[in-house]
Amino acid sequence: MFRCAAFAVLASALPLFASVVAAQESSSVPNAKTAAVSAPDAPTAALRDALSAACSQSEQAFTKFLTMRNAETFAHLTPPARVALMKRFVLLNQPGKPSLLPTGSGRPTVHCETPGGAAELQIGGAEVSDNLAFLPVEVREPTDTTGSSTIRVQMGLVRENNGWKLLSVGLVLLDLPALAFEWDAAEMESTERAAIDGVKKIAEAVETYRRSYARLPESLAKLGPAKRGSAAGPDGAGLLDQELASGTRMGYRFRYVISGGSDLGAPAKYEIAATPETYGRTGRRSFFRDTNGGMHGADRQGAVGSEVDPRIE
Repeated sequence: MFRCAAFAVLASALPLFASVVAAQESSSVPNAKTAAVSAPDAPTAALRDALSAACSQSEQAFTKFLTMRNAETFAHLTPPARVALMKRFVLLNQPGKPSLLPTGSGRPTVHCETPGGAAELQIGGAEVSDNLAFLPVEVREPTDTTGSSTIRVQMGLVRENNGWKLLSVGLVLLDLPALAFEWDAAEMESTERAAIDGVKKIAEAVETYRRSYARLPESLAKLGPAKRGSAAGPDGAGLLDQELASGTRMGYRFRYVISGGSDLGAPAKYEIAATPETYGRTGRRSFFRDTNGGMHGADRQGAVGSEVDPRIE
């Protein structure tokens, strides 16, 4: 079931601009007199496909309907921020399967079916003026026969490179560069929690590897999936997913170092560190697991942490 407050959340998350700002954004786009002529229903088709991409949470498909400026920023947002943006267009939390419903009115209706609920998004007729197009969209639950759940919003598109790109939701300009740092700050708490979780998962995998093969793995890669067609073994123990075994996940880089062994039979120990890929955007704190298993975290300005940093749970 989608939430009616979601568009309000989107509006509060995006900077409010008057229509003159939208005109400024579109001023860099070729005028309709010099641009290639598009089919009359091109804005409608573009919005239909953009909503379908948002339904399936397909980042690759959704990016095609962003302006170049927004697409560049979208690519650098954290994965949760990219998903959050797409969810706001269909008011559903889970990725779904989009389909186009036949309607007697001839208005395209995108049906988005997810395990947790469904939504129907009906697109109205486009008002096109030069390189701008505005289309009304009605979002409702499929089982709603009275219209009580219907949300109405007008979406704007701009012509760029002979294609139609998302410009606004209602009077709210879709300006991702202006939002990037705000969204990153909002996501930072979750990426830092994910980094701590990543350090713990690596430590658990290392201990499992030690018990299985009587030694420590030489690298994170040894903890990852086995090669295709091969069984799990010391060179691919299958204890971590490919992403974490590569040393990066959710905006953090992970480093695993063996230390503490001796010729006198002292068991080898290890340290694990997690640092933000982009300090101040994907995270502020660096995390460090010492050789005794203690977890530490501190703002190191992006540098590697150490055991002198404050202990965390």
